[in-house]
Amino acid sequence: MAASSLVTEWVKGKQMEEALTIKNEEIVNYLSLPPIKFHYSILAENSIKAAVKNYKEKHGKSTEERYCDGVDRDKGRAL
Repeated sequence: MAASSLVTEWVKGKQMEEALTIKNEEIVNYLSLPPIKFHYSILAENSIKAAVKNYKEKHGKSTEERYCDGVDRDKGRAL
């Protein structure tokens, strides 16, 4: 949960391609995760990749044009 929450904060205001540069190792180091919890950082990194891929497929727009503003939790979609 902490890894996903952290990544959500990190991607706000970044271009999508820039958000894709966030790696699980950064998350592990920032949160000082023990080895048994590393998989949470991998899930968070993969979530970023999946979200950007989904956006590209649905909108067919260059990711350079969009910024990550956050997520509307009620509607489950990007702002």
